[in-house]
Amino acid sequence: MPAPLTEEQNRLDREALLDAAEALFYGRGVQAVGMDEVRVASGLPLKRIYRFFAAKEDLVVAVLRRRDLRWRGELAARVEQVQDPGERVLAVFDWLGEWFAQPGFRGCAWINAYGELGATSEAVLAEVRSHKRAFHDQVAAWVHATGVPVAEPVFLLAEGAVVTAAINGDAAPAHHARTAVAALLGVPWPPAATAGCGSLLG
Repeated sequence: MPAPLTEEQNRLDREALLDAAEALFYGRGVQAVGMDEVRVASGLPLKRIYRFFAAKEDLVVAVLRRRDLRWRGELAARVEQVQDPGERVLAVFDWLGEWFAQPGFRGCAWINAYGELGATSEAVLAEVRSHKRAFHDQVAAWVHATGVPVAEPVFLLAEGAVVTAAINGDAAPAHHARTAVAALLGVPWPPAATAGCGSLLG
């Protein structure tokens, strides 16, 4: 009999599965990707995949949940390096612009999932709404620290920049949104930052 799988092996296999599924779902769309393609990309047999996730919907939710933690964590790590509250808010748009310029950028994974499954999957819809609330609260906290009551417009500018960048295929919307936010905050307009910020996945 084969030796029982260790906890560490289970962890590694689960991460490999999520990595493969995320790349496929983000790159091509959830509905265009069959579970057999996930099997090939992950190197795991279907029987083992379904032990981790009983249904494709469960796998989609897990991919979105893990991506949310990473995406917002990378954003926070970048923004919170900035000391001045107004500049910190502008750093959100610097980070977004760098993400938009990454190879393979296909817009917001949660908006994409909503477009495909939001009308038919309560679990996916709940995960999308959870991410958007968390991102909203993240942005709002940074804006509130400036003392200027413009959290909602800033959040909407960030969301609009993501959608427009995905459609247009360029990073310019982040620059335009940054300029608008600087005006809302009364921050003197500086050149956008150019430093990198890691893997920038979203």
